[in-house]
Amino acid sequence: MNGQACPKERMDTLLLATDGAESGKSALREALNLAKLCSSKLIAVAVVGTHRHYEDALAWHREMELAEKAMRDRLEPVRRLASEEGVDCQILLRRGEDPYLDIVDEAGKNRVSMVIMGTHGRTGIKRLVQGSVTANVIGHAPCHVLVVPSGVQVKYRNILVATDGSKHSAAAASEAIAIARRCAGTLVIVAVAASDAEVSSANQHVSQVMELAEKEGVGREGLVALGKPHEAIVAISKQKDADLIVVGSHGRTGLMHLLMGSVTEQVICHAESAVLVVKV
Repeated sequence: MNGQACPKERMDTLLLATDGAESGKSALREALNLAKLCSSKLIAVAVVGTHRHYEDALAWHREMELAEKAMRDRLEPVRRLASEEGVDCQILLRRGEDPYLDIVDEAGKNRVSMVIMGTHGRTGIKRLVQGSVTANVIGHAPCHVLVVPSGVQVKYRNILVATDGSKHSAAAASEAIAIARRCAGTLVIVAVAASDAEVSSANQHVSQVMELAEKEGVGREGLVALGKPHEAIVAISKQKDADLIVVGSHGRTGLMHLLMGSVTEQVICHAESAVLVVKV
């Protein structure tokens, strides 16, 4: 990890949402790296679905027991890796009909600084559907959420932050600047205009963040693009080889769930790098 520094000033507790699957190994690796760098406690949460498939209660309980045993077996490598790397890791196995509710509940109860989740890779996740675990965790979590695609390592060298002048993007910009400063990274500041008439405003948004980054001594580059926000953000992130994209959300209560077509959702769906969703 570039600079070998914790990207945030303080992260006492991290939460990894996992099911022990292969697709989540990059998220696990990032969670362990962050826990070591930030001297954080790591909580790994897995949820076994409780949908009833049988009318017979005994058969249903047996099914749940088998499912929980299988999950524990898949989580054992998480416990082992954490132990080998000296990370204080607690494994929590919960039952629930909606996994995101249990993940968000644990994040709140444990006052975690960040939730870390994986996806099914650069091509495997075509889009997040309304009601998906990832989308709902982002929508309801009381803290930042880091989404790490399969095969991706976050090095905090090139950090792209999207701004539209809103308070949510302002929070994202502040977080991105702080990360770049602590990790000696370079910041790419992007605003997207839907038409020529919006270019002037987009330039102003970029200039504001550029000034803040300059005050913090952070290397920076500002860009204004024309087009659809998520397409421009993803395209520029590839051009600039960004290993982290920072975006804002509408907060814990303002964003009950991500709707199809939202910028945050579409960036996560199509980006080849990790995405940090900053909550206000």
